[in-house]
Amino acid sequence: MYTASERRYDTMPYNRLGVSGLKLPAVSFGLWHNFGNTGRFETMREMCFTAFDHGITHFDLANNYGPPEGTAEINFGRILKEDLGAYRDELIISTKAGYEMWPGPYGDWGSRKYLLASLDQSLKRMGLEYVDIFYHHHMDPNTPLEETMGALASAVQSGKALYVGLSNYNGERLQQAVAILNEWKTPFVINQNCYSIFDRTIEHNGLKETAARLGKGIIAYSPLAQGLLTDRYLKGIPADSRIMTDGRFLKGNDLTEQRLNQIRALNDLAAQRGQTLAQMALAWILRDGIVASVLAGASRPEQILDNIKAAENTSFTADELALIEKITAEQ
Repeated sequence: MYTASERRYDTMPYNRLGVSGLKLPAVSFGLWHNFGNTGRFETMREMCFTAFDHGITHFDLANNYGPPEGTAEINFGRILKEDLGAYRDELIISTKAGYEMWPGPYGDWGSRKYLLASLDQSLKRMGLEYVDIFYHHHMDPNTPLEETMGALASAVQSGKALYVGLSNYNGERLQQAVAILNEWKTPFVINQNCYSIFDRTIEHNGLKETAARLGKGIIAYSPLAQGLLTDRYLKGIPADSRIMTDGRFLKGNDLTEQRLNQIRALNDLAAQRGQTLAQMALAWILRDGIVASVLAGASRPEQILDNIKAAENTSFTADELALIEKITAEQ
């Protein structure tokens, strides 16, 4: 039987989500493509234990995480039942709905029918009565925003979620959503968006500025740009890279010679700071306090321990920031 470390809260910083009362660890754990049936269950357990033993209280999932879809929640539910469940009140467990999950007209997007049915399925897979955060996973141009936000409000009112969040929204749509959720008095506290040194979308579409202005938190996913912001590609493309084995999210044309030169230059700067490239990339996101947490996945426990060290130094000099901008100026 697993027993958590008594020192699990000694070193991890916890940051408030906007102006809410909820805090997240500076580094959260994403259970994405390493928690499906293609993974080794004992490694999943070891990663969850390593994360929690070192202060990572937030475990992020979605209905379609796997592969196949749903299996990440099933596997995490087993870990909860057999081990982590004893610490349920110390955990923040989040899930999402928005992408295609089952066939037919009610299995994706943002209808009330889909969102609430999906939440019930997620709770069943994980063996939970509630999740701490329930997200709408991406904007839906065809469903009235009032309907989608009303479904999130119902999730809280029913006791099946404590808080709600939005993922992959832009600043304009976020502001509209906030107005609706405020009318419902719904505890909307977090935005989950892609953000990294190589992906500045939330700086350009108004999301980062709007969230800060409205007092809503941000958590960044893909903070390591699918592994590009690690030492994995310093010498080219490894044979077991996602580029070679998957290709859905990281493609061969993402790794141009120019990009390789940028990765190497950033790695040199990280070494000067006494960090790995991955640690510096995570620290860069946390540098200004607007992003509360970085959502990092892993395939082995050692990667989690490496990522956690990013929180030890999130300060950058003006010269360091200027050099990062210079290195990444040509995307």
